[in-house]
Amino acid sequence: MGNLGQEQLTLLQDLKITVHSSNTVYPMVDTKKRSMFLSNIDQALNFEVKTIHFFVANPDFQPKKVVENLKATLEKLLQPYDFLAGRLRFNPREERLEIDCNAAGVRFDVASSGLSLEEIGDLVYPNPAFQQLVFGKPVTMGLEEQPLISFQVTSFKCGGFAIGVSNNHTTFDGISFSMFLKNLASFAAGKPLAVSPYNNRQLLAARSPPHVTFSHQELVNLESPPKGEPQVSMLETQKENLIFKVFQLSQGDISNLKGKAKIGSKCGLAITSFNVVTAHIWRCKVLATNRDCPDKVTSVLFAVNLRPRMRPPLPHSYTGNAVLMGYGATTCRELEVGPFSHLVEAIQEGTARMSDEYAKSVMDWGQLYKGFPRGDVLVSSWWRLGLADVDYPWGRPIYSCPLMNPNADIVILYPDSKGSEGVNAMVTLPLEDMEKFETLFHKFLH
Repeated sequence: MGNLGQEQLTLLQDLKITVHSSNTVYPMVDTKKRSMFLSNIDQALNFEVKTIHFFVANPDFQPKKVVENLKATLEKLLQPYDFLAGRLRFNPREERLEIDCNAAGVRFDVASSGLSLEEIGDLVYPNPAFQQLVFGKPVTMGLEEQPLISFQVTSFKCGGFAIGVSNNHTTFDGISFSMFLKNLASFAAGKPLAVSPYNNRQLLAARSPPHVTFSHQELVNLESPPKGEPQVSMLETQKENLIFKVFQLSQGDISNLKGKAKIGSKCGLAITSFNVVTAHIWRCKVLATNRDCPDKVTSVLFAVNLRPRMRPPLPHSYTGNAVLMGYGATTCRELEVGPFSHLVEAIQEGTARMSDEYAKSVMDWGQLYKGFPRGDVLVSSWWRLGLADVDYPWGRPIYSCPLMNPNADIVILYPDSKGSEGVNAMVTLPLEDMEKFETLFHKFLH
């Protein structure tokens, strides 16, 4: 167990990138022009998600061959995933975003770096310079001009390469993005789709009329946008002076937390790795940032997969955002002096709360108020998505990771290394709070 801070590593700030070509890839065959409905969950997620997938040199797949293969694969894949070649647009009559499936294409850049993978250093550590490995849309690009997904293949002087993917979150949640990559790998190998995507987002449409049946303390009604404009994304840019550190939890650390959770636990308590890690992070972050408010109620948010919880269940291959925020809540006093098992229990209850009716109530609430989930801590987990397990013709990635967007409200969990049962937690806080978090992180772990 340990932590890696910005001061502990010398991070390369310039990856010496040269972009050689920028192209648009179109579907190989004509696709039907249509408007694609986006659910109220999708509506709140109009922001970019960026991932990077690193590969070592493969003599049978030099980067040039990978580029050719990937382009040809995308041309075919944009038939079952036709919406990816479309553009977001705001429908003023419906007052909501939708996807114009107009075959405008996806962005595809080819670049090279003057460095080797070895010179870049630790790929697991979230280096802000990795932004250079992903297409960055110009700030002047309008909504209906922006590609919904883009790719950048960057070769390194060692023969290795990276594939950077940037997609608008309205297109995929983590589960469906993982399925997309598996389909990409399958088509690239000349095989059929691994999973047939299910693209009908109407399955998560709000009821008519909306019927809110729960209080939804995890949701807040933000100021509505002016009529005729899309709602603001839930991911806000933060301008305060923040630093980030990566806190590593080994398999042994997680086992230790599970042992603590058993003390005073109720029969049937789900002592999972995610639950105990989330409870530990929640406790440390809230106590590090709250000042003398022992009776204040605090909450933690985390994504719950709706696919098996709806009635009838959603198709496993549903491509949209089929996740809602579960929450656990307790007081700051309980976080500090209460049994660890009570915190884990609060998180388990948050997952169990997400029934079919509760999920429909959330979506109806979104139809009425167009607000967002809010909590003291939001845990975004990339831990079990299996992005590094996707088997491409040129091999599996040596590492796959999200490109970090530091935000004081969000803690990101991601794999510490391929094949390991441990996890990294990226925490972003002001300096003074970070020092307190670090002390508490070690205190409550032992």
